[in-house]
Amino acid sequence: MKKISFLYKIPFLLLVLSLASCNEDEFLSIDETGALSSDVYLSTEAEVESAMAGVYNKIQLLQSNDSWQSLYLAKNLPADDCLAGSSSGDQTDYQYLDDFQISSDNTKVEAIWTNLYTVINRANTIINDADPTISDNVVEMIAEAKAIRAYSYLELATLFGGVPIRTENAVEASDYHLARSTADEVYAQIETDFLEAIEDLPLKSEYASADKYRMSKGAAQGFLGKAYLYQEEYAKAATQFENVISSVEYDLVSDFSTVWKQAEEFGNESLFETSYTSTMAYTWSTYSWDSSEECNIEVQLQGPRSAIFVLGNTSLEINNGWGFNMPSEKIALAFDAEADAVRKAATVMSADDFIATGGSIADGIEAFVTHDYEGYMRLKYATWKSETDNDATPDLNYTTNFRLLRYADILLMAAEAHNALGEDATALTELNEVRTRAGLANVSASGDALFDAIVTERQLELCFEGVRYWDLIRWGLAEQELGSLGYESNKNELFPIPDNEIISNNLIDLADQNPGY
Repeated sequence: MKKISFLYKIPFLLLVLSLASCNEDEFLSIDETGALSSDVYLSTEAEVESAMAGVYNKIQLLQSNDSWQSLYLAKNLPADDCLAGSSSGDQTDYQYLDDFQISSDNTKVEAIWTNLYTVINRANTIINDADPTISDNVVEMIAEAKAIRAYSYLELATLFGGVPIRTENAVEASDYHLARSTADEVYAQIETDFLEAIEDLPLKSEYASADKYRMSKGAAQGFLGKAYLYQEEYAKAATQFENVISSVEYDLVSDFSTVWKQAEEFGNESLFETSYTSTMAYTWSTYSWDSSEECNIEVQLQGPRSAIFVLGNTSLEINNGWGFNMPSEKIALAFDAEADAVRKAATVMSADDFIATGGSIADGIEAFVTHDYEGYMRLKYATWKSETDNDATPDLNYTTNFRLLRYADILLMAAEAHNALGEDATALTELNEVRTRAGLANVSASGDALFDAIVTERQLELCFEGVRYWDLIRWGLAEQELGSLGYESNKNELFPIPDNEIISNNLIDLADQNPGY
């Protein structure tokens, strides 16, 4: 089977991809002069590869920074392990997400909606226009596009509930108007896409080393299992997770502290991740700030701010950042309650421990940091010197990849599914594999007590990975854990449908808005 390698950054993004991401006004103003006809575009493998690069490029920007709109950060902030950080008035729409002051005109929420549909539209172009008879490789890329479309709808369904289902891109202006489908209908589309994709996707091990970032059979099975789990279809979820586990394609990295480091990019624990590079060696004069950069600026955004953490003579090989996405005291104490020293040491650091490394805490913190600071620095996805180009401008060249699905998550979701099915022996096997890596004793509980152990394990293993908030919601624990932070039941289970969608889509009106907004 032929394998290909292509970079995310491709200047040859053809007009049809631009059409796929336009709103109605943009569509109506496009000059068709020089447009490629449908019988020419995506008629060769190279053209499909170029279009596929555009899909992955948008996923990359969606997670890190598309004009300061990050899906990764927005999914994390409402949880009880994260604080918006920085100072009062800095990126207030992130602060509103953190404080449950979310409105339908929140720019971060609107950008997430728009950018996920851009990914979907680009995937639609490949699914509908690529000719599978060209080569086996094109068949695989069509499957990739289906899986990525399903992944995007899974994110939308999690964040917004029922959304419009677009499986073909607009041709006429009226095609942009679609009613909201129900959440069940969206999940049905997700399942169809993943199941069809799984048939044609390669295993991760069948990709060339330069192609490990691409959607694989195991990643699609893992996301499909997650979709089933979120619908409480536990038997179907367990089947998909066991497909991943039994494939022997994945394993836990032995050293927890290296999971997010460059050495483990696309490694044994990673099912799907976004890739970033420092090859451009950006400086303040060459960084364009136009959402086309190939570095992970989100890492710099959430590194420890010098207004709090003065590095001085610290032994930590870390750079200062801009102070967003700070750890809560609650997550640090949760590690202590479980005597989880291994994961705590790789995830958060107290001010006292930072001082012990030779650093110091700045004077006048209260005068500067008026939004969030509870005495801790985050180490997971931190501004490590080893993760950037220190010969250019370190702030602008972080290569840290975001792991969107990893094997520890698969094991814990499998444990949850088996526990729900009354298969506690299997659940314990999956749970204790994760605990063993963390240096913790095996759990021997059953029933509800085992479920509680899984809840705690997911809190500690997966903090700052964008799953905690959504776990609490689907478990019915959000009011209990987040009520004191401003969470409201029958409202904050979902984000609001953006105002711009309601205004521009003739088939969605205020009556279709999510409850409470």
